[in-house]
Amino acid sequence: MNETTQQTGPIRILTVDDHPLIRAGIAAIINLQPDMELVATAASGREAIQDFRKHKPDVTLMDLRLPDLSGIDTLIAIRAEFPWARIIILTTFNGDIDIQRALKAGAYGYMLKSTRGNELVEAVQKVYSGTKNVPPEVAAHLADNMSNEAISEREIEVLRYLPGGNRNRDIAERLFISEETVKSHVKHIMEKLGANDRTQAMSIAVRRGLIQI
Repeated sequence: MNETTQQTGPIRILTVDDHPLIRAGIAAIINLQPDMELVATAASGREAIQDFRKHKPDVTLMDLRLPDLSGIDTLIAIRAEFPWARIIILTTFNGDIDIQRALKAGAYGYMLKSTRGNELVEAVQKVYSGTKNVPPEVAAHLADNMSNEAISEREIEVLRYLPGGNRNRDIAERLFISEETVKSHVKHIMEKLGANDRTQAMSIAVRRGLIQI
């Protein structure tokens, strides 16, 4: 398939997930569909890129968290080489930042692993036909946070060091900034996230996909 034409025959699908049970579950759903064919499964980002080059699937189902590259970095790498690639992020993470990054990187869809089998099949069919697919619950979660003030890159750097009990002085030394600057960043982070303390700020940041721990 390319960006203007579609092949005849079943929709050829690549799945990318590092959990064998998830791959098996997706395979079972796809193999029941008369209009779909599972051409390859990958357990890492680099393996996904190699499999895409080899099979050139019509639709790819990609997890967000992979053991080497992230799902978004893998998506970017594939689309840099194959701009027509139609990739659906299929993940357990529903953070608005994750969703924004995926769609900005060119994902054709963003779905949760709690999705029912028939909904996944419909999403694959829609994406294959050229229509982007963002389920209502995902779109609603994204919209709920659109009005939030953006966290700056420097504030995200500070956020990454909050886990583990790092003091402001520790963070300042790691980032080569003053302790007062760190205190200011932490204050702004909690205000933007609506958090009452550092622990709550970290929890919100992880849920939204701002940091990973």
